Amino acid sequence: MSPELAPQTSGRIVLVRHGETAWSLTGQHTGVTDIPLTANGEEQALAVGRILAGRRFSQVLTSPRIRARKTAELVGFGDQATVDANLAEWDYGAYEGRTSVEIKAERGRWNLWTDGVPSGATPGENNAEVQSRALRVLGRVRADVQAGNDVLLVAHGHILRALAAAWVELPPTGGQIFSLGTSTLSALGYEHDVPVILLWNAPAPR
Repeated sequence: MSPELAPQTSGRIVLVRHGETAWSLTGQHTGVTDIPLTANGEEQALAVGRILAGRRFSQVLTSPRIRARKTAELVGFGDQATVDANLAEWDYGAYEGRTSVEIKAERGRWNLWTDGVPSGATPGENNAEVQSRALRVLGRVRADVQAGNDVLLVAHGHILRALAAAWVELPPTGGQIFSLGTSTLSALGYEHDVPVILLWNAPAPR
C-alpha cells in the first residue's frame, strides 16, 4: 500500500531518509564519510519520487552529504534543494565505519543515544549536540509549516530521528525509540496545535 500524506489544515515537514549505501547494508556507522548510493539505493529514491510527484514544497533542505543530495535529485527536487549543514548525520568520531556488533564486542552493552561515542582524538558528537542541530533546522522551517506550507527534508537516519524527537519535545535520548529505514517517508505536523508525528518509516512501493 502506498504511504498516504493526507491533506492537513496546517503544513507538514516531510522527511526522506537517503537511499541504500554499501555501509547501510553492512550496518556501518556512516557520519562524515561521503559515500554514494548503491544502484538499489537509487531505485529506492526513484520510488519515493513517484509518491511525491506533483507535490509542492515551500522549502527543500538536504544534508551536504552526496548520498542525501543524490536522493533529493532522484526524488525530483534537486533543483529546489538547499544544503543545510545542520542536516548532516551524527558525527560518530572514533566509531565512524564501525558496526554496533563490533562496538558491543569491545565494550559490552552500548546504545548510541545514551552512551555516545568516545572522547579523545576523534570525539564526534553527543546527543545534545545533535538535537541542537535538529532544533536549528526546525527553527528554520517552523513558520512555513504553521502558515500551512509543506517542507521537505532529505537527510540521514540518526539526524532525522533526533529531529522527530525534538519536534515532539522529547529529550536528546528520545530518538532511540524511532526506527528508520533507507528511502522511507515520514511526516511531522500539528494536531489541534500540538506537534505530532503524522507518518513514520513508510516504505515506498517499488
